[in-house]
Amino acid sequence: MESIAGQLFVWFVCFVVLPLSPLMKSKLNVGLVGVGRMGLAYARYLSSRVPGATLYAVSDVRADAAESVRAECGAAKAYTDYHALVTDPAVDAVVVMTPTKLHLDVVVAAARAGKAIFCEKPLALTIEDATRMHEAVATSGVFFQLGFMRRFDAGYAAAKRKIDAGVIGKPCVFKSTSKDKERPSVDYLRPENSGGLFIDMGIHDFDLARWFIGDVASVYSTGGVLAYPEMAGIGDWDNAISNLRFTNGCIGVVTLSRNGIYGYGIHTEIVGTEGTIQIGYDRETPVRVLRKDTVEHDTIPGFYERFEDAYIAQLQDFVRNLTEGRPPPITTADGIAAQRIANAATRSAQENRVVEV
Repeated sequence: MESIAGQLFVWFVCFVVLPLSPLMKSKLNVGLVGVGRMGLAYARYLSSRVPGATLYAVSDVRADAAESVRAECGAAKAYTDYHALVTDPAVDAVVVMTPTKLHLDVVVAAARAGKAIFCEKPLALTIEDATRMHEAVATSGVFFQLGFMRRFDAGYAAAKRKIDAGVIGKPCVFKSTSKDKERPSVDYLRPENSGGLFIDMGIHDFDLARWFIGDVASVYSTGGVLAYPEMAGIGDWDNAISNLRFTNGCIGVVTLSRNGIYGYGIHTEIVGTEGTIQIGYDRETPVRVLRKDTVEHDTIPGFYERFEDAYIAQLQDFVRNLTEGRPPPITTADGIAAQRIANAATRSAQENRVVEV
């Protein structure tokens, strides 16, 4: 009997425990798809600043870029075809850092390969593609986490805890502002590449609106080409405002601008019945120069400098969730919900009317 029991134990370990073990390992082998500016940053984070993760492989259509990142970050393999990466049996999890229009294909392939997935925001350029991604993840049952990094910023996370603890009473009004220092390239800004202002830039604010207040019922937006005349021919705006009405009766406003000029400005305010919480800052270093009739300080140059710690924190959270068996805090459903708001905001600005979400 002891021999039979021993055989059963070996069978259980070999055919039940071991197939489930990749996500229970002390170190996860991560494959990174896309090594552009942020992909390179993520490769560096995964190779040195995310305990529990090993950057095992990278993939990019540019062979020289993939090999350069592999060599710099000490990855074992470099691919030019993401299919080879996601089907590599040594890869436990896939981090998707491609342009948004390519998210669908990579996520679906990774889901079919049974790999855990982290995907940068936004989920996709269209609701149809986002829904296909959601279905692929649901069908395969793989772990999926979406990269809305502002939720992992120390200020935003602290504000969420205070609001949930009732520090400002019942939230009533949500205000959020996102300003780029200057516009990206016109080619990038084309809606077929970026998704447009409300998706590319406003998606973070719309996600925060849901996170802090709840679902959005309707949107009324207006936008204009006010700073960069060269954008007039691409079907998008450089400045826009969205008024929000939430399903719980609260109200809100999101303002977006491609021409902050002075620096990268991200600010959010939640007004409650017993107080207000304000999140954000403009000064990068804690230095001010005070002279006659003048107060000076530096500014934040861009999103990378403002949110680097949040980018790292969300990758660390992704790995901990996998190794500790915790559910993802941001799912495909969250991505679709934020995208529906962004789509409604876009349509509202195009048609000059209130649009229900």
